[in-house]
Amino acid sequence: MTETYLHGSSPAEQARLELMNGLLNTRELAVLGVRPGDRVLEAGAGTGLFARELAAAVGPTGFVLGIERDEAQLARARATLAGRSNAEVRAGDAYEPPLTDDERGSFDLVHARFLLEHLRTPARAVRAMVAAVAPGGRIALVDDDHSLMRFDPDPGGMDELWQDYALTYEAIGCDPWIGRKLAGLLVEAGARIVRTDQIHYGASHGEPCFDGIVTNLIDVVRTARSELTRSGQWTDARLEDVLDRFRSWSRRAGATVWYALPFVEARRSGSTNP
Repeated sequence: MTETYLHGSSPAEQARLELMNGLLNTRELAVLGVRPGDRVLEAGAGTGLFARELAAAVGPTGFVLGIERDEAQLARARATLAGRSNAEVRAGDAYEPPLTDDERGSFDLVHARFLLEHLRTPARAVRAMVAAVAPGGRIALVDDDHSLMRFDPDPGGMDELWQDYALTYEAIGCDPWIGRKLAGLLVEAGARIVRTDQIHYGASHGEPCFDGIVTNLIDVVRTARSELTRSGQWTDARLEDVLDRFRSWSRRAGATVWYALPFVEARRSGSTNP
């Protein structure tokens, strides 16, 4: 793969990912419907935090295999999953996952979250995921459509900054609106759509998760600083001014972040299930 992960793999980014997983994992597990005994493949396992949750959900009779290409995140994932007999992470990418002949076409569930938005040819990765799942098995994709972000009341400048942040994906050949296209990608790969849903990733001032969501949004924008400032439209000073105002806005009663993550579940042909 020639893609460059927009957010990098610095210690600060690892901390951001840990925060994001803490905010999101329970919400996604409630939608995902993992069953005890499931064999799960997670493409783009990152630091392994969600793979750890999946391993707990499938229990001792199940198995979770994570695939990760970034060396820093791979090392973190191996540490996260150390000592778990029902979970493993391997070096590799979503285009050609490192599976044995016996493993190909054997998984009950193939899952990817926040992966396709970072790939230049996401359709190729989705085809590989569908090929990895057993006939009748499930493919579940979760990804961003950055146009769904809304703030109320107006935080002053954050809407424009978020829009320009989303466009940094296009500048490196990726798709910031990929979430709306998940069903189409799965159909093109030969899968059958069985469910569409969304995972709420917003909150209002006063909710326990609100400060964490605000912090994650600030930190994720900062990871794209070099792309945002490259054109000259954004300077470091202007970017930090908007983020400071956003942090101040978040202390107001009624301040609300509205965001939803598109979720699509499909089955590989051969299923006898509805």
